[in-house]
Amino acid sequence: MKDVDIISTHKVLKLASLIAGKPISSGNQLAVRNPYNGELVGTVETADLNDTNNAIETALKAGPAMTRFERYTVLDKARTLLLERKEEFAQLITAESGLCISESTYEIGRAHDVLLFAAIECLKDNGQIYSCDISPNGKQRKIFTTTEPLKLAVAITPFNHPLNQVAHKIAPALAAGTPVILKPSEKTPLTAIRFVELLYEAGLPPYMLSVLLGDTKVVSEILVQDPRIDVVSFTGSVAVGKMIAKTAGYKKVILELGGNDPLIILEDADLNLAVELAAEGAFRNSGQRCTAVKRILVHENLAEEFTKRFVEKAKEYTYGDPSSPATKVGTVIDEQSAMYLESVVKKAVAQGAKVLLGGKREGALLEPTVIIDVPRDAQMVVQESFGPLAPILTFKDIDDAIKLSNSTAFGLSSGVVTTNMEHAIRFVKELKVGTVNINEVPGYRIENSPFGGIKDSGLGIKEGVIEAIKCFSYVKTFSMPW
Repeated sequence: MKDVDIISTHKVLKLASLIAGKPISSGNQLAVRNPYNGELVGTVETADLNDTNNAIETALKAGPAMTRFERYTVLDKARTLLLERKEEFAQLITAESGLCISESTYEIGRAHDVLLFAAIECLKDNGQIYSCDISPNGKQRKIFTTTEPLKLAVAITPFNHPLNQVAHKIAPALAAGTPVILKPSEKTPLTAIRFVELLYEAGLPPYMLSVLLGDTKVVSEILVQDPRIDVVSFTGSVAVGKMIAKTAGYKKVILELGGNDPLIILEDADLNLAVELAAEGAFRNSGQRCTAVKRILVHENLAEEFTKRFVEKAKEYTYGDPSSPATKVGTVIDEQSAMYLESVVKKAVAQGAKVLLGGKREGALLEPTVIIDVPRDAQMVVQESFGPLAPILTFKDIDDAIKLSNSTAFGLSSGVVTTNMEHAIRFVKELKVGTVNINEVPGYRIENSPFGGIKDSGLGIKEGVIEAIKCFSYVKTFSMPW
């Protein structure tokens, strides 16, 4: 069901890339338009090669190292400011990304938690002590560990969570005391720049953070390949992630790439719960999450009844004007992405699949779509379909379900709906993914828990606040007579 339009009367933002708090005046501008109605949301002054080098050199010169308490104070103040400007940030996210306003508001809460947990970690001493007299070869000494910040980090973020993805990289790096150069998506840069400005306002020394937008060859590629950078943290596509891994050189690389996450519904599942999880997992955030439910795998004996209930549930997900509080599904990021999703639906239909609900496209707006009889080799389910599609596939038994789940190149997350503990444990052990959630959507987590995938979804290096802080620092040991 499509929601009615709301008339927009917004002010066009004029922002700039920032080098240690100072705006760039290049004369080159990036225009950011609303995916729903094409309105100009804002412009950004972009960086050139000199600006990129300047940002690196400025960060390396740095300034006084921040104490743990100073880092805590900035992050804690930032979360307070963010809550005070919740409505402003939510409206901006919706305007530049097309996500519905309820999702944008939810994202503010998540970013707040990231800042909260990162601030808390600043006050913890994570050092360890090793006694050396515990073997015949030992001595009367103790070895101590301490963590040190890296010289400089680069964070490259995608469009699908314009605020939270940025917070998930910047906050842990700052908690570790590591300076950051942020390169946000050119599709959603306004929220990122506003967030950087908020951190400055919270008391962050400008030399700790810069944000650059610009041509890939003079910004992203330079940042990735520069040997003065200690770590590159990237969230985005598999193709770009693998290119970064190939070209980054001798530095840490953190890759959080695509997903093709299944929700596996066993014969013993609570059907009401399964329907709820499938709908929330497939349609929330316009289906644009790496951990969205992109394959609904249902036991063949349950498929008919599940599908009947699921179609009725899917009808509740109203789509339309993202700024309307009544809308549950906004646009995808642009019309080209919507056209791609439309094409994979048509290809699946040509292979024998049937569309039971949705499938209609208007510009960047794609109706929540339920598809059955999807072949296992359909492009829609073999590759990542980043949108509100809900393809349903059936399996015969647990062996078949595990084989089907593991059959793609991805290995990010999964959800299993079952009331049988033995079955649950088997899936935890045998699914080749970074996360298995029992009776929950694949994407469930809290902001400080470890998160990340394997195979084409990542290198097994975890993000989440606590693990990310480790990635943005290094461990130094020292020993003393004892």
